[in-house]
Amino acid sequence: MSERPFALTNLRLIDPASGWDGPGAVIVTEGVIADVAQGQDLGSLSPDVEVIDAGGQLLIPGLVDLRVKTGEPGAETKETLKSAARAAAAGGVTTVVVQPDTDPVIDEASVVDFILRRARDIELVHVYPAGAATKGGRGERMAEIGLMREAGCVYVTDADRPIVDSKVFRRVLAYAKSFDVLVAHRPKDPWLSAGAAATEGEFAGRMGLPSVPPAAEKIMLERDLALVELTEARLLVDQVTTAAGLEALERGKARGLPVTATTSINHLSFNEIDIGDYRTFCKLDPPLRSEDDRQAVIEALASGLIDIVVSAHAPAPAEDKRLPYDEAAPGAVGLEVLLPALLHLHHDGGLPLLDLLRTVTARPADLLGLPAGRIAKGAPADLVLVDLNAPVVIDSDKLVSKSKNTPFDGRRLQGQVITTWVDGRAVYRRG
Repeated sequence: MSERPFALTNLRLIDPASGWDGPGAVIVTEGVIADVAQGQDLGSLSPDVEVIDAGGQLLIPGLVDLRVKTGEPGAETKETLKSAARAAAAGGVTTVVVQPDTDPVIDEASVVDFILRRARDIELVHVYPAGAATKGGRGERMAEIGLMREAGCVYVTDADRPIVDSKVFRRVLAYAKSFDVLVAHRPKDPWLSAGAAATEGEFAGRMGLPSVPPAAEKIMLERDLALVELTEARLLVDQVTTAAGLEALERGKARGLPVTATTSINHLSFNEIDIGDYRTFCKLDPPLRSEDDRQAVIEALASGLIDIVVSAHAPAPAEDKRLPYDEAAPGAVGLEVLLPALLHLHHDGGLPLLDLLRTVTARPADLLGLPAGRIAKGAPADLVLVDLNAPVVIDSDKLVSKSKNTPFDGRRLQGQVITTWVDGRAVYRRG
């Protein structure tokens, strides 16, 4: 915790939880926000308080990223918890949820406890584990959901692997419902998706790439929504990326089902044409979609149909990417590009800043019942000072992440993190 209280003054303060976007100031004491002034001065301050004049820069809550992969335990050459935490801090992400598809899989309370202890030892950003929904993430037998919840996992998921057996998935949903545990699931028909490296269409055909039709997302999502209706369990749809999937999601929400949906910053920013001359940094899971799908996802985000944006951080070392396109590992690192890429949708797309930031702060925090994602009296002092208009050119070689696989390499964006605080401690300063 910060040894000395400090005040941030002369700010443009944005707090999506309260809907405030305007002048403001904040006092931080002992790791928490002691006071917030919206549109007014803080008044007289004690001489013990260090006053930091922000020069009119933007102060926002620390970002909450619900979908982050690391290589620890088991594949630390990809990413360790420490390197992921450092990348998160550099990107203004103060809370991350790590996926369970590690080695060993996070499918029991002891592994949940290991992740939490490692995160406490690192002392950078808040790290929470997601537990596997099934043993080994194999989709066959339900994992110990209740015990993992007691140990501190924040939701359950089999990450990239869909649970194909509908009876097993129904049991997972019903059991999770009894503990009020959120279940996240990737909407992907496994047979239509098998071996796919791109989205079915004219582009994939011209490139000669094995492909998957967008209907694969819709088919699995329709099944998942039917089982949610049957069990009344809470479902987090893990990355909606197609117009067809959005149609199913809209019908489900219209029926009042307890469903929340995410999409990735990659699918908001790129389409299948960005694959270009077989750029393996653009090989993702789900694969990049058509421009019509990308625009549909942006519209769904603007309307609130999609609730949350994730980085879908998935590190892969060079040797896994420098392969023929259909053999290369899917995935991209995203912790450091999430914020500037999201701000790009404001600068170039005209989406309201308050609404965009809500998808990576208050909404994910509220979904998991975390005190993060807000600038309010008594809340943790997880804060990010941002130069909203600073030009940024993404250079993969300069990323903090241990792996450098990003489709944003060379892209020009706007918005740069100046300082990141977690519990009142400065865990990153630009330069």
